[in-house]
This record gives sequence, C-alpha cells and structure tokens, in this order.
Amino acid sequence: MTSTNSREEGPFAGLLIELHYLPCIQYFTHLLTYEKVVLEAAEHYPKQTYRNRCRVRTAQKVNTLSVPVSKGPGKALTRDVKIDYHQPWLKDHWRTIASAYGKAPFFPDYAPFFEKTLFKKYTFLFDLNLELLTNCLFLLGIKKNIAITTGYQEVAPEGVKDLRNAVTLEKEGIAESFHPFVNYRQVFGNEFAPNLSIADLLFCQGPAAASIIRRSIFII
Repeated sequence: MTSTNSREEGPFAGLLIELHYLPCIQYFTHLLTYEKVVLEAAEHYPKQTYRNRCRVRTAQKVNTLSVPVSKGPGKALTRDVKIDYHQPWLKDHWRTIASAYGKAPFFPDYAPFFEKTLFKKYTFLFDLNLELLTNCLFLLGIKKNIAITTGYQEVAPEGVKDLRNAVTLEKEGIAESFHPFVNYRQVFGNEFAPNLSIADLLFCQGPAAASIIRRSIFII
C-alpha cells in the first residue's frame, strides 16, 4: 500500500470533515487532497445527511441506502448515535449491493471486505462508518494520517480546512454540475451516473479506482 501524493490548498495541510456511510467519490477527492484528516465526532448529529446514507446504481435507477438510527431523546453527539437493528436494513442493503454489483468485475475481490464489516453489527454508526472508511482506503491503496475530534470546535484550528457539511445531499446537484468527475464503465445504465458511493467505483474499476479519484480532484 502506497501513500498518496497529496495536494495542499495554500496554507492548509489538514482537513476537518464528518464521517459518511460508504462515502461518495467527491468525499474521497477531499481526503486525498490533504495530508492529515480529522474526523468530526463531537458535533450534534443532524438528520438526513450522508452520515447514514449512500447512493448506489441498480438495474432500475440510482438508489439511496439509509441506515436507520436511534438517537434517543434530545440532541445526540455523532459518536453516540446508535444503529437501529429492529429494522431489517442490513439484509436489505446487502441484497441491494449484491444485486447491483454482483456482475461487476471486482465484486468477488472486494465484496468480502464490505460484507464482513456490515455484518459485524456495530452498535454505533460512527464505528461502522470508520471501519468502512478504513477498508475503502486500504482497497484504494491509500494511507492517511487520521485523527478523531474529542470536543466540538466551531472554528477549525489553524492550518486545517473545514469541510464539515461540504458534501451533502442538498448540494448533490451542484457537485454533479461543476465537479469534474471522471467517467468510468458502470454495470447498469446507458448514461454515466456521477458521484455514487465509493463501492460503485471499487466494484467496477478495482485497482484503477484511486487513479480515477485523483483525476477528479476539485479544490473548493
């Protein structure tokens, strides 16, 4: 596994960003741009974001997979949000992923990493997302210096680029319109669907995935 040749934006050598569930390609372009990555764990958990969602392409359409969570009463910190296993989301997610990518060239090679992590049945969403991110970076052959916040800071420390909430569902259309995503061959569809989950890129392109991300880097 080799280190990435990170590009730094001006004085910023580090990145502050939240964890996502099987993040999209845009998320990884930000990770690759900075040498150090700090993951936000002490924020108040917001609803309806990529923290518990990802987009995959099935035979019919682009589907959004959502992990149900149970926050309890009042505001909860992101690191304390629990996954709700009373709903049959886990088998549904894996069934959808296997159906969408079962015929992808690299599904047999990479699927065990995702399946094993998902079916560990982590209590906390943060822990699930962190292991999925770690596995994805491993499969991409990318090493990153990763830290986790222990308290919330409204303003990022000096030298750290704050991209918390920069990659959102609400901004998805903007990202697709202006972000120079590199096209690659996908399993379904006659038109390329940009900025899907990293799972789509890994299953479809395998070892070429990291190169595609680097070529899609867009500084904001």
